[in-house]
Amino acid sequence: MLTELDGMQEMHGVVVLAATNRADMIDPALLRPGRFDKIIQIPLPDKESRKKILEINAEEIPFEKDPNSPDYVNFNKLAEATDGFSGADVAAIANTAVSFVIHEHLDKYSMAGIHAKKDSTAEEEKETVAKQDKEIAKVEKSADSAKVTMRHFEDAIKKVREQKDLKIGQKVELSAFR
Repeated sequence: MLTELDGMQEMHGVVVLAATNRADMIDPALLRPGRFDKIIQIPLPDKESRKKILEINAEEIPFEKDPNSPDYVNFNKLAEATDGFSGADVAAIANTAVSFVIHEHLDKYSMAGIHAKKDSTAEEEKETVAKQDKEIAKVEKSADSAKVTMRHFEDAIKKVREQKDLKIGQKVELSAFR
């Protein structure tokens, strides 16, 4: 990058921007006057910002809003539990919570699937299919009214934290072998 910057002719109106998650690894020569003169640090979101990110990402999600319900989604508690998360990590929590609900209902749906006996008669198969159709209809109806609960969000935080820790571990491992 230094070679590119040194080889550039002065161009009016051109601004060069760079971004990194590892400011500690920037070559000091890049920070000399006339190169990258300004450093703008964008910190991780604070508790209130994390709460707003969660609320925005949950706008289209059916979740339990009744504070008297044991499944109530408390965004204040979720924001507290996500200290150290980036905005992208916090946004991923809402999507992950939704995926948990979808998987729960897919599991119910597959359990309600057709399991006809090999030696059953045509009449028995019709009865079995009719029962399974009713069961599938119940599952579909419950899926339509499904809500993301606090438990889903808490599980999502754990999963995103694990993925985040894995990414950090991979970065450390990769940099150790350079």
